[in-house]
Amino acid sequence: MAAIDRTELDDILRQTLDDRRLSRTERRALAEVFADYDLDDDARGFVRSRVFALAREHLRAAGARAVLDWAEDVVKLVQARHDRDPTIGEVHFSPSDECRRRIVRLLASCRGSADICVFTITDDWLARAILDAHARGVAVRIITDDEKVGDPGSDVYRIARAGVPVRCDDSEAHMHHKFALFDRRIVLTGSYNWTRSAAKHNRENFLITDDSQLVEPYVRAFDALWQDMSPITVPPA
Repeated sequence: MAAIDRTELDDILRQTLDDRRLSRTERRALAEVFADYDLDDDARGFVRSRVFALAREHLRAAGARAVLDWAEDVVKLVQARHDRDPTIGEVHFSPSDECRRRIVRLLASCRGSADICVFTITDDWLARAILDAHARGVAVRIITDDEKVGDPGSDVYRIARAGVPVRCDDSEAHMHHKFALFDRRIVLTGSYNWTRSAAKHNRENFLITDDSQLVEPYVRAFDALWQDMSPITVPPA
């Protein structure tokens, strides 16, 4: 596999993003570039992370829908020649410390991004793992429920003060999802809240998979929610 130069890759991607669409000529050129790279799993994750990082840069200045369409088209090219059978398929149940240990390991293994969409976060183990990933340069984003961010024991404000982008809903209904994406190629989903009670007392579950047919709908759902949600207002410490 040829080494990927980030600056070179970003320059190539930016050229195709100028008009917010991927032409046939650009598709062929990118397909040839990706074929030359002979991408393995880690490299595909890196390319995907750069695609969505560039898309996020342009969302403020361009039509959001057009930029997201461009990102989806490029990611499809990254996957097109390299779709593979899933290699991760796990199910975990609580109460058990193994659940939060597994989440910590997933956060520790992230190289590009961690997109977390959970009802609430009160487990200090998980909060530390999130902050550690952020400190390593992982692009962490969190979506959570507006009524839970200020609860006693909530870690959300502490995480936001460290510079992690956090958004929440602004409605009478709850943002009740409990899923997370790691490098946009692994999804964790289930009933498990990221709380001490879930680890120690509640009967909860989650599954983990890298099956692209299951992961991609969660990627699209997170990106749509991110656009719909509002940044939280963080009170003074």
